[in-house]
Amino acid sequence: MALSDAPLLRALAGSRPEQTPVWFMRQAGRSLPEYRDLRVGTRMLDACLTPDLAAEITLQPVRRHGVDAAVFFSDIVIPLRLAGVEVEIEPGRGPVFANPVRTASDVDRITAIDPASLDGTAIAEAVGMVTAELGDTPLIGFAGAPFTLAAYLLEGGPSKEHLRARAMMHADAEAWNRLAGWLAQVSRRFLEIQRDAGASVVQLFDSWAGSLSPADYRAFIAPHSTATLQDIGIPSIHFGVGTGPFLSDMRLGGIADGVGVDWRQPLDEAARILGPDVTVQGNIDPALLGAPWPVLEAHVRDVLARGRAARAHILNLGHGVPPETDPDQLTRIVELVHADD
Repeated sequence: MALSDAPLLRALAGSRPEQTPVWFMRQAGRSLPEYRDLRVGTRMLDACLTPDLAAEITLQPVRRHGVDAAVFFSDIVIPLRLAGVEVEIEPGRGPVFANPVRTASDVDRITAIDPASLDGTAIAEAVGMVTAELGDTPLIGFAGAPFTLAAYLLEGGPSKEHLRARAMMHADAEAWNRLAGWLAQVSRRFLEIQRDAGASVVQLFDSWAGSLSPADYRAFIAPHSTATLQDIGIPSIHFGVGTGPFLSDMRLGGIADGVGVDWRQPLDEAARILGPDVTVQGNIDPALLGAPWPVLEAHVRDVLARGRAARAHILNLGHGVPPETDPDQLTRIVELVHADD
């Protein structure tokens, strides 16, 4: 099979392949014992920037589960690290920034960095290693959306309500738009590095978009996310958590070939909202990965049935794989989907 015939690429092009493609967000990572063994003694961001390590971690779930796509092992803050921003991943907490962006002068400081100056050598090398082994299985490159990155930068780390980011939009819209515009360029550059090195698809993650009102999303976020993906040159997927109130906006004016749907919204209902010109991705409830197999199997079959309401469907989770997941559950899902089609 040629790479262009891969079920994932056919689904994103709008046709229904004989086999529903399936992959899992966060499939490369903490749920796999081989990942934990490989990561011993290595900090998260260092692992992301060590080409042979990042490549091996990317490939592990493809070998174990037989998924229809690999997703590049990295982190949404890696392009910020490449831009010289001081950030670390604290175990059990997440990204922590030494110098949060809080004021217009802070925005001036960080946006003075040229996104074109990002050194993507390690990323490109890792992507090349992965694609050389994948053959006809596509590699998905990814980046964080401007709002989610801004939420981390403004808070200095993870938060529940992202109040500083939401406040800046209204307190200083000019500073907000400069920051979000710069982050769009940084994420765009990160996607381009992965694309140019061999990724076949890109996905933009907006993990915290659900904290926004529809009006704020449309006014302050959508233009910057659109700039990140506009004319990227390969198929794109846009995913956010809690985006049901403005799901149709996740199409970004039609530039996204696929839209990821979280577990809160039935997939057939989401397909009706999104319309006939976009592929849906999702939306197994990650919590059900811990349920007995008969319960999970029934849920997966229901998601597949509802996905038929869309022009095409990519089976995935409604968010990432929880770290405590039994990897065998994921393998069984893949086997079920492939046997069912």
